[in-house]
Amino acid sequence: MVSPSSPSSFMSSLCSAALRKKTLNVGPSDNHPSRAPQDEGGLVRRLGVYELILIGVGASIGAGIFVITGTVAHDAGPGVTVSFTLAGLACVLNALCYAELSSRFPAVVGGAYLYTYSAFNELTAFLVFTQLMLDYHIGAASIARSLASYFVSMLELIPALKGNFPSWIGHGGKEFFGGVISINLLAPVLLVILTVILCRGVGESSVLNSFMTATKIIIVLFVIFVGAFEVDVSNWSPFAPNGVKAIITGATVVFFAYVGFDAVANSAEEAKRPQRDLPIGILASLLICAILYIAVCLVITGMVPYNLLGEDAPLAEAFTAKGLHYVSILISVGAVAGLTTTLLVGLYVQSRLYLGLGRDGLLPSIFAKVHPKRHTPIHSQVWVGIVAGILAGLFNVHELSHILSVGSLTGYSVVSACVISLRWKDKASSHLSASWLSTRGEGLICLIVVACCGFFSGLSYRFGASFIFIIVALLLAIAAVAALHFRQVYADPPGFSCPGVPFLPAASIFFNIFLFAQLHEEAWVRFVVLSIITTGVYIMYGQYHADPVGSNYSVAYHRAPTEEI
Repeated sequence: MVSPSSPSSFMSSLCSAALRKKTLNVGPSDNHPSRAPQDEGGLVRRLGVYELILIGVGASIGAGIFVITGTVAHDAGPGVTVSFTLAGLACVLNALCYAELSSRFPAVVGGAYLYTYSAFNELTAFLVFTQLMLDYHIGAASIARSLASYFVSMLELIPALKGNFPSWIGHGGKEFFGGVISINLLAPVLLVILTVILCRGVGESSVLNSFMTATKIIIVLFVIFVGAFEVDVSNWSPFAPNGVKAIITGATVVFFAYVGFDAVANSAEEAKRPQRDLPIGILASLLICAILYIAVCLVITGMVPYNLLGEDAPLAEAFTAKGLHYVSILISVGAVAGLTTTLLVGLYVQSRLYLGLGRDGLLPSIFAKVHPKRHTPIHSQVWVGIVAGILAGLFNVHELSHILSVGSLTGYSVVSACVISLRWKDKASSHLSASWLSTRGEGLICLIVVACCGFFSGLSYRFGASFIFIIVALLLAIAAVAALHFRQVYADPPGFSCPGVPFLPAASIFFNIFLFAQLHEEAWVRFVVLSIITTGVYIMYGQYHADPVGSNYSVAYHRAPTEEI
């Protein structure tokens, strides 16, 4: 006999727990959007399609449109417009995958974590959560510091206040111990204000997000309109001064300017008509962002020669160079509005992810508590605000930017794989397609091959290896996708359907991992170290407390309201 405490028994128990999948308890039909779960202490359904679109736009358009455009234009020239177009097309692949899964799981918070838990297993879902969460925490702190700096700059437009703000208030920070500690007081204050608004309720935070997002969109449209009359088409020649490679490299940089549409998927439990509105919100917000980005790029590269564009504030400097100082002031206001909405939505998304893990037992149950009157996960929201406040108040988190985006790229890749996995028919069948390999196992291997080929192609491109290596990797990926197509049987999902399965999701995986290979080496180290730590936490805590059925919080798993066609 094997004792319960023996290593073999422990490993067996660990593997059994790690490979568990999430099953959703579907409660009685909730045909009216105002009914439970909110009546029973859950989140409240107050977000319509308009609010969901603004959440997606608010999460995406921030520093990207006011800063990244000039940085990339220095290398890609006017071809930066093509860079944004290519990145937008790549993001469409991710958005289509998110749209299908948000329609398949329309009534539950969790986003990428939930999809992974349902399609693959518990441990993988926990790994996806921690990678995403580190991105969100560092990103929120970094945005808070940028917002503090822009806010002070806007106040200094008043002559009496100019030059009267010390560095520890908003501009950067007061450094100690050789820069290890960097004190900034305004950033945590701004985080406290936004956290309080989010704790008061989704209605209040949605009103603020809608107002601020509408403000920045109006300002950006005004900037595009005024700037169009200052365009000199001769500035668009040469269109690609450093060749096609600079444009493609630019696309890998500006790809992250579109990140944010996944925030819509995390609003599932608060959407009035989630199965219909979530796909619309995801795709419409991405389309709006792409149009605005491309239009701004055309305007600023037409107003000023690309090599004369500033890198810190290219929009404002372009209009200042034309003598349009009042537009520069509007741009500063737009930057404050843009960063505010990006930060607000980021804090909102983080709290909903913590809420999902608290319900499932992978985190302490305090994260699962929802205020009975406010209908907000106050404990999760306050925790998120505290973490971001400490990072923003004590550290120069901008220096950690090179290890960001790991969570987004890996999360998007897994979501794309979830679309394929959840479409497989008879995936639990014991039928063997080979003497030792199940049909599902064969499919998983094909997905891993696509990801590995994407990474190898990315490394080859990054280090200037022979183009033949990229071709070979691409051919292997195509062979794996062909196997996915011919060796697997796919079922049609309920609600919105991503077209071209398995081809489009596989292309999404390939490109995401291609971009992953472009990240700084320290980002790869961060991915490995955080994965090891996460696995350790799961072994010590998660495997014993997780409840994939969610029986303790069944309120979360009521069926979404019936759609009215």
